Amino acid sequence: MEEERFMATMINCYFIALGVLLGGSLIGGIAAFLIGEPPLTMIGRIAKSLKIWAIVAAIGGTFDAITNFQRGLFDGVPLDIFKQVLLIVAAMGGTQTAAKIISWLIQENVAP
Repeated sequence: MEEERFMATMINCYFIALGVLLGGSLIGGIAAFLIGEPPLTMIGRIAKSLKIWAIVAAIGGTFDAITNFQRGLFDGVPLDIFKQVLLIVAAMGGTQTAAKIISWLIQENVAP
């Protein structure tokens, strides 16, 4: 039962990070269009700067992550550290997927 809940949380982290990056970049592109800036260039810039925030949003904020690391280190529960690392990796995968989709959309290299 616990493994199923953790897998669901991992999948949620992946898609939340993907959605934050895609949604934020595309809506930012609309805003750029409205103020007369080049929208595709701004989508790429926004995607680059929004990556870390998409990861933080996906894992539920930094305080939960720090609490889980503390519990893993000081309470002797290394499984909590491993689970938190997996959640961060899933969120990073979501941001990389979104960056690749955006680079396909705007025909630029956004990933690095």
